[in-house]
Amino acid sequence: MTVRRSAATLAATATVLCAAAAPAAVAAPSPSPSPSVALPSGLYGTKDPTYDGVWRQSLAFLAQRIEGIVPATDSVDWLIAQQCGNGAYASYRADVSKPCDAKTMLDTNATAAAVQALAEVGGHRDIVNNGVRWLKSVQNEDGGWGYGAGSPSDANSTSVVIGALARQGQRIGDITNAGGRTPYDALLKLAIPCGGKDGGAFAYQPDKAGKLAANADATAAAVLGSMGKGLAAGDNATVDGKAPACVKSDDLKPEQAARNGAAYLAGALAKTGHLNLPPMPGADDTTPQPDFGNTADAVVALASAGHKDRTAGAVGWLKKNSGNWAATSGPAAYAQLVLAAHATGADVHDFGGVDLIRQLNASGPAPAAVITPSASPDDFSEQDGTSDDAGLGVWWLVGIGLAAGAGIGFLISSRRKTPQL
Repeated sequence: MTVRRSAATLAATATVLCAAAAPAAVAAPSPSPSPSVALPSGLYGTKDPTYDGVWRQSLAFLAQRIEGIVPATDSVDWLIAQQCGNGAYASYRADVSKPCDAKTMLDTNATAAAVQALAEVGGHRDIVNNGVRWLKSVQNEDGGWGYGAGSPSDANSTSVVIGALARQGQRIGDITNAGGRTPYDALLKLAIPCGGKDGGAFAYQPDKAGKLAANADATAAAVLGSMGKGLAAGDNATVDGKAPACVKSDDLKPEQAARNGAAYLAGALAKTGHLNLPPMPGADDTTPQPDFGNTADAVVALASAGHKDRTAGAVGWLKKNSGNWAATSGPAAYAQLVLAAHATGADVHDFGGVDLIRQLNASGPAPAAVITPSASPDDFSEQDGTSDDAGLGVWWLVGIGLAAGAGIGFLISSRRKTPQL
């Protein structure tokens, strides 16, 4: 995972990269907070949230909702309070009593993740709509988004924003800037043509010479983005029965670009069952390190593109090897594994011997309710239409009713926290 940042990764590599902006995903643990850091009770995880507080909270909610779990009220309130008055989110705000100002580093990735999470939680239409309005207001001239408002567009940021807009009900092809360019236009410019080395892959950004270099992390994100799907899109996954193939086209459409990207990912995973981290500057690149987070993301992308049958090797590898990584990395890592497991039909309660849901729930406040059986795909399908309104989540309503009617509802008994989270 080179550039798709969960703040966790950025924090772990900040001394090397000088905190350069990059999109979100988890592949390494974030530093533990100093004893003087007092973290709010509603926040998931106990590590320094400076770079990934909103991101990890949002992923936790998405993973819980896809499994029919209603997050605790104080954890939802924490995420809501992080929003700035203009609808944007920073990666984390330690003091939400102070309004955001010109010095606040607004974050498109955090905003888009929070929009998706709160849309799934339901009941927070104004919060979701305000986030969407801000995202639309900072669309770049090429139709895409960078990590920060006004920064050059990249595949990861553009894709996570597309997911937020689609989940809220926007028609992606109708979202244009003054020049008439859409988010899909930005992604297609980053697609590497079929027929050559790494054909079908997406680049994160062009290099200084304008050349495109394949990036598996960007490809996993862009497959979802090109299909107009969000971070939890694997819930709608079906198998189309066709072998993934890269098809060259002089008039490439988003759907074909997504299929081409899926073909690239299938090939990359077929070699070892996992993706690798790029070597750090000065490191020995002959000993590549596995990238757990982006392998999970690639599984979700492949399944969402109709190639669930091509994910077996990667899922098996994750089951066998991801336990220590998730325990060290925290809630966002568990959430990524939940999304991958759910997309492929794996057992989230016995994923290589790990109960992913129990570990995720234990990293934050005990959920308000656990609804069984798990929610069906249709309950989390993205909305159609072009309005700025996001409706009240079905499972949120059900959860409130069950919790109120039963007194204690379905509060889970496993409230104890794991020491490292």
